Parts: sequence; structure tokens; C-alpha cells
Amino acid sequence: MAFGRKPPEEIVTAETKIWECTADDCNCWVRDNFKSSNIPACPICKSDMKETTKIIEVVNNHSQNLIG
Repeated sequence: MAFGRKPPEEIVTAETKIWECTADDCNCWVRDNFKSSNIPACPICKSDMKETTKIIEVVNNHSQNLIG
């Protein structure tokens, strides 16, 4: 028995809207609630990005309401 160990937290996943780079040689993607503009450019290669979805861990962006 291990004392002091916390039970592992359940990882919550959900289908999340993301933006994916359109360049063939780049695999960058950004969560919709972490994007820097309405239609973001790839932060790695500056190519266009397209909107899609992905099942990933839920992460809340508490500073999102600061972006106007």
C-alpha cells in the first residue's frame, strides 16, 4: 500500500474545434479557443490554416476573454 499517493485524475476528452495547417510538410494545429485571430496563420510556417475538429483533452483558456 502506498501512502500519500493521490488517485489518478480522469482525463476528460471531447471533440474540440481546432485550426490545422494546410502545408503538406507542417503538422501544426491550434485549439480554436487559443487562436490569435479570427482566421489564424500557422505559427510555425505562416501558411493558411483550415478549421476542423479533433478529439483531445479538454483545456480551458481563462485568458480568452482578454482577446477582443
